[in-house]
Parts: sequence; structure tokens; C-alpha cells
Amino acid sequence: MRITAENVSWAVAGRTIVDGVSLDVAPGETVGLIGPNGSGKSSLLRCLAGLRAPTAGVVRYDREPIHAWSARRVARRVAFVEQAADTDSELRVVDVVGLGRTPFGDRWRGFDARDRAVVDAALARLGLTGLRERAWKALSGGERQRAHIARALAQQPYAILLDEPTNHLDVKHQLELLALLAGTDQTVLVALHDLSLAARHCDRLLLLRGGRLVAAGPPKDVLTPELLAEVFEVDAETGPDALGHLAVSYRGPLPHPLADFDTPTEKDS
Repeated sequence: MRITAENVSWAVAGRTIVDGVSLDVAPGETVGLIGPNGSGKSSLLRCLAGLRAPTAGVVRYDREPIHAWSARRVARRVAFVEQAADTDSELRVVDVVGLGRTPFGDRWRGFDARDRAVVDAALARLGLTGLRERAWKALSGGERQRAHIARALAQQPYAILLDEPTNHLDVKHQLELLALLAGTDQTVLVALHDLSLAARHCDRLLLLRGGRLVAAGPPKDVLTPELLAEVFEVDAETGPDALGHLAVSYRGPLPHPLADFDTPTEKDS
């Protein structure tokens, strides 16, 4: 499924969070959304997922504007995985993953054999089969995150949008998840903090700063020392790592402008 945004903006309490963003994610493409904290990544993802109505502009799925679609229709096409969804629910893991089948059910019947097979497959893909009967509140943060991703897979969407899904995962599960996303036939748009992981697993990167899209393209064209300095305020280089993957190496943060001024002393007062 193709996802496009045309001059999308979103504001709250008079403050513009997403500012005139246009993008085009092709069917089956894995695109990384990067940028510093507060750059608008989460808000943009929510607009693209149909969870927030843009203040201006339009979001389209396969050229159709989604603003008039029902939540059920959107959920049959796009799955959204947020950063954290903590709850003290008494549900089991299999129940949480089963919520992904909600857009396809009705009030008159429960799960059928197909629903159960889809849920079982999603649990297996995230390595959660052995935890299927575990109480949700007994899971670690990483296990909960994997369960939410399994829930998204159980929706069998055409596209998956994920907001920093690796935050609570250990290195093994980070690598497994991003390899899974990069290898799927679904359209994937994923916000990531780890720039080297983004470079390794994404076809293209979209770089946000202050709610605006400032660069888009293959990782090698977006993760340049100049853009890293301008947007992230770090002194960094990019190049192949020991395995030949594009990676970012950091010398350190760039000096804050205020650091150029001497701290006033008693003599200066």
C-alpha cells in the first residue's frame, strides 16, 4: 500500500508540531523516520495512521484521502505500534495479540479457526509462543513491546507504522525485529533513534527537524556529517562498519553556542 502526505500540518494549543510535511512511501518499502526529540516524529506517525486529523493537508492510502474513513476501515489497512502501552490488564498475552483481529470480527461471534491461526502465527514470528498464556502484567517491558508488534501483525495490515519500537528491546530482539520489518512485503514506516540501525535496515530515511522534513533519500544521502551536525548537533562521521554496513560514529556533541561565553565571575559583576 502506498502512503502519501500532502503538506500535512498538525498543531495543538496554537503550537505547530508538524509543519507542511509531504512524503511518499511506496508499497513494500521500509522507510525510517529520524530526528531529534521533539522533531514531530510521533505526531506525524499518528496523523499518517489516522489517529489524529491534520490541521492542514491530506493523508492518502493508495491515492484515497482517509479523512472520511471509519476507524475500522483504517485498522483493516494500517497497524500502529506506539512507543509504550503499559497497563495492569488481566489479559493474557494471547488475548492482547488477539486484539489485532478486532477490525475483522463482529459482535455476534468470537474467534474462528482462521483468527486463531493468524494469532498463533504472529506469536511465533515474535518468539512469544511460550508466553501465550502468561499474564500481561507479568511481562517485562521488552516482552510487552514484542506482544504489541505481534498484535499489529495479527491485523494482517497492508502497512505497519511503528513509533520507536526498539526502545525496550535488547540487542538481539532489536536486530530480529528490524530484519523482520525489512523482510516483509508490507509497507513499513518506523521511527528510530539508532541511526546505524536505521541505515542498515531501511530503504530510505526521512529526517525531521522542528516539525519540518529537511532531508529524504537513501541512508548514505541523509546521514551525512553536515546534516548530523546541523540537525542533531553532533560531530560524527559515516562509513562502513566491520561488516560493511553503513554506520554512524560519534566524536561527541557540538559545543552549545552559550558555551562560547565565559561564566561571569565575581570580578565581572
